[in-house]
Amino acid sequence: MDFRKISNISVDCVVFGFDNANINILLSNRKLKMHDLRYSDIDDWVLTGDHVFKSERLDESATRIFKGLTGLDDVYKKQFRTFGNPDRIKNEKDSLWLKSSGVDPRVMSVAYYFLLPSEIVDLRDENIKWFPIRELPQLGFDHHEIIACALEDLKQKVMSEPVIFEFLPDKFTLNELQLAYESVLNIEIDNRNFRKKAISKTYIVPLEEKRVGISKKPARLFMFSRDIYEKTCSRNHIINI
Repeated sequence: MDFRKISNISVDCVVFGFDNANINILLSNRKLKMHDLRYSDIDDWVLTGDHVFKSERLDESATRIFKGLTGLDDVYKKQFRTFGNPDRIKNEKDSLWLKSSGVDPRVMSVAYYFLLPSEIVDLRDENIKWFPIRELPQLGFDHHEIIACALEDLKQKVMSEPVIFEFLPDKFTLNELQLAYESVLNIEIDNRNFRKKAISKTYIVPLEEKRVGISKKPARLFMFSRDIYEKTCSRNHIINI
């Protein structure tokens, strides 16, 4: 493989994780010590990204970057947009960061998002951290815009494809499924109505198991059957919320 990097093409990864309370974004700490009193040190947060290798497909680059960040590779991944406006670099801090890295200031970034349960990512590295999607810190570059676009695309996807199940364990409760929908869509859903609609879906399969310890009453577990979904579901609302 040719490991030389293409100077003006990069991939940025938006990693969405669900922790049974919030949809979170996995961010990397960006630090740079400025040995010049005219400038403040850089210490903020960014999406993880990298330039594309010359012999690497975009999907391969996204998988490489994501695996380097999380140690994982077999998760849902989607390319959703390219960001290449000439005014992407708007402040001095970002310009200084690029200059220190020897990077071309005019870079086109192909953005991907990944979906997974937050708990499966090992956070032993203090330079990566989950942040609730609606409580993000100050971010470098145009990463607020990239995350906002990723979230809008995800909202459309969860209403028409079974991607919401990527956030859940293999066995889940209906309450966990409802919380995942509410977190992504930023809405409140009527519990009784949601349960009735979810139970009516043949691809949400009830199990002869219950989860204990999370409430006074053990909660029944369910699983998502992709085989049943692909055989029976038309491409419209997964659950008409």
